[in-house]
Amino acid sequence: MTPASVLRGPRRVGKTVLLRQLIESLIAEAVNPQRILYIAFDELPTLRDLDEPVLAIARWYEREVLATTFNTAAHEGRPAFLFFDEVQNLEAWAPQIKSLVDNHAVRVLVTGSSSLRIEAGRDSLAGRISTLDLGPLLLREIAELRFGHSVAPFWADNGLDAVTHAEFWRSAVERSREDREIRGRAYAAFSERGAYPVAQERPDRPWPEVADYLNETVIKRAIQHDLRMGARGVKRDEKLLEEVFRLCCRYAGQTPGASVFVPEIQQALGGNVGWNRILNYLRFLDGTLLVRLIPPLELRLKRRKSPSKVSLCDHALRASWLQEVVPFDPDGLAANPHLADLAGRLAESVLGYFLVGIPNLDVAHFPARGVEPAVDFVLTVGTRRIPVEVKYRQRIDPHEDTRGLRAFLEKTVYNAPLGLLVTLADDVVVPDPRIIPISLSSLLWLR
Repeated sequence: MTPASVLRGPRRVGKTVLLRQLIESLIAEAVNPQRILYIAFDELPTLRDLDEPVLAIARWYEREVLATTFNTAAHEGRPAFLFFDEVQNLEAWAPQIKSLVDNHAVRVLVTGSSSLRIEAGRDSLAGRISTLDLGPLLLREIAELRFGHSVAPFWADNGLDAVTHAEFWRSAVERSREDREIRGRAYAAFSERGAYPVAQERPDRPWPEVADYLNETVIKRAIQHDLRMGARGVKRDEKLLEEVFRLCCRYAGQTPGASVFVPEIQQALGGNVGWNRILNYLRFLDGTLLVRLIPPLELRLKRRKSPSKVSLCDHALRASWLQEVVPFDPDGLAANPHLADLAGRLAESVLGYFLVGIPNLDVAHFPARGVEPAVDFVLTVGTRRIPVEVKYRQRIDPHEDTRGLRAFLEKTVYNAPLGLLVTLADDVVVPDPRIIPISLSSLLWLR
């Protein structure tokens, strides 16, 4: 719907690789390579000598390579495709993109590893740019990268109406059962090493080496490099940011508020750090996409004062930063039953990040309200809502473990056609036809 798109995401998730794959796809579709311009705006000093480098390079390309104007080429059915990688390294990149798409009929895709810098430039591009968030690998992608097994997604990217129908989910469960073997292998690999491409691409490298790489190139790079973003004159505390991220890792999948963060950070840093300052750093981490804060659901103009739920980009970051590996696939959990509670929290964190990454899907959590029990997640599609409860354990009580879902479904004002019970195992049965049990691995397998 817009002439330009921006692809943003945490560092090292594969944005540049995806961009190059898009170029290969265009060429495979018989697009003349002369109509494709790719520029990597790394932090090279020579670029600083150019005035308005995006526009200067575009004018050179139009004159020397395309040999006609952008508008003439588009009118003749030969539009140009411009790919700008790591564009956030440029000063005033957004006004240059705005000028380019306002005056020329081109298609532009920009990527950026600093989500905060990309976000800061979007205000001047309102109506001209669409934003796509890219997270780590999906479970199907792990199966293909690690085991060479390619499976088409069941859940299509475009359109959410189907997910409000029970038949969609029942068919999804059946589809996942057909792929049970490869799904199980991919899920075990995901549990062991996370979803960062480098971790799955190099299974021969020992985990401590991978963990050090993730700490250095993903976490520290985001904390130290993106820390400089913000209003001039504002001094940010790197130690405080590291401590906030550590607590996000510690309480992933939970809703820690001021009562958790403030005393623990004050004890760790030995200073009087207030909740408002901590909250700003939490939002800062949310802006880097390393952490996603899932807000409480607001209904009928009633705002519930409840903290956001914390979901990590990838549980491997928690394992590397805290030096604590927690397997949560069925076999790994069976071998480490003492980690069951912690694995359940991580499963909730994994599901939360997965859900917020689905385009156009609104995700919230439902805190306990009076006599109404809490629900882990609520998906909003138009006027309908789908409650999602995570019960990640070996044995499921069909009555007790669905209490929150049933309470939500029975409130007609919530307009919930069905509920999802996300489990550890595949063979869970719930007698209530409104509630569909689906294992976490099956749900992750759909996209």
